[in-house]
Amino acid sequence: MILCEDVSEDAVGRTPGHFVLECPVCGFASEDDGLRLNCDRSHGPALLVSKYGADVFCPAFGEDGLYRYRQWLPIRRTLKGSGRTVTYQSESLSKQTGLANLWFAFNGYWPEKGACLPTGTFKDLEAYSVLGRMPLDSGRVLVVASAGNTAAAFARACSLNRVPCLILMPEAGLAQMRFDVPIDSCVKVVSLTGSSDYTDAIRAADRIAQLPGFMLEGGARNIARRDGLGTVLLNAYETIGRLPEFYFQAIGSGTGAIAAHEAARRITAGRGPYPHLRLSQNAPFVPIRDVWRSRSPEWLSLNEKRARREIDQIESKVLCNRCPPYAIRGGLYDALVESEGDVAAVTNEQAALAAELFETSEGIDIEPAAAVAFASVLEAAAGGSIPADATVVVNITGGGKRKLASDTVLIPKLPDVSIDVADAEDGERVFEVLRLFR
Repeated sequence: MILCEDVSEDAVGRTPGHFVLECPVCGFASEDDGLRLNCDRSHGPALLVSKYGADVFCPAFGEDGLYRYRQWLPIRRTLKGSGRTVTYQSESLSKQTGLANLWFAFNGYWPEKGACLPTGTFKDLEAYSVLGRMPLDSGRVLVVASAGNTAAAFARACSLNRVPCLILMPEAGLAQMRFDVPIDSCVKVVSLTGSSDYTDAIRAADRIAQLPGFMLEGGARNIARRDGLGTVLLNAYETIGRLPEFYFQAIGSGTGAIAAHEAARRITAGRGPYPHLRLSQNAPFVPIRDVWRSRSPEWLSLNEKRARREIDQIESKVLCNRCPPYAIRGGLYDALVESEGDVAAVTNEQAALAAELFETSEGIDIEPAAAVAFASVLEAAAGGSIPADATVVVNITGGGKRKLASDTVLIPKLPDVSIDVADAEDGERVFEVLRLFR
């Protein structure tokens, strides 16, 4: 592991000048305005990549939160209230799985371990990176689509830092909208009722963001979201002293997995070897697993009725993106190919058993998505598909929410407007949303 000596804030830089945006299709590089999501040149869709001047891993040792890794974050400023990943090794679970080098990248609330992400999931990392990238004087409302956890992360971060934000989310995600502080009126929440899911929220956000006075956060297309999530792997690398050979994570869109792979590319200067991405989905909704098993580089359109029916059956509703960034250049397919990765299916029952084992062993609750990832580790270890001495990192994407609720009085954020998903394109209902900011 190569580590530079600690450097001053001025030497690291937190202005657009410490990185450029580069298109992986045409190679065009440009300065960042804090909002750009796409390349302007005429070619197929691609995820822009941030290219940093610093080419050696150099955490800011005086920082405790996310901004410890600011050299590889596309930020203009830091904001108050961020936390970061805590990576640790479990002696108990190493013995029980037979994996001698099993590490957990814990993202959540676990003060005894030093983990204090304010809304209990790794979505806090992307929120503080995205807001740090945005210009202060944009004069527009940030539009965010979420299944639940991202909504909570942006609601709290935007509230604390007085950033106007409109969040669109399915009604099923409202259970995640409970906070240790009141949410400021600059944050508005639109709940999509009826048979709605994350993809419906994405589509509604795309439409509203085209209106004057609004700007789309962008999901996987936002470099700050990916680079913020990539700090999970940076923390693991810093803690362990080397990259893992296997990286496990549950996925809905796969943005976090793409982010981990991009972070590995930065650490190795694009030379590899990279951690094998071992990703998992909650069965029966496993479209990424299915298309990957066919090794198709193209995304296959889903039967909407069947997809909605399958989503209704899964425990982890955050893993339900029907239009993930799979086939886009620099997307999930490319990351799986380059990392020689794979995607597994995990049932609700397997995830529940994994969550119980984790809590019994570690003394902390984990979210259903994290349980899906851990269940895939248990299956891989039992089946011998990973060497017993391999270095393995498991992204615990959320945990400690029950502990947070017992330690703190949580205040629910109720939706400002509720719209049936069937009426999401109705002009009068859209105007009702616009009035929230007037």
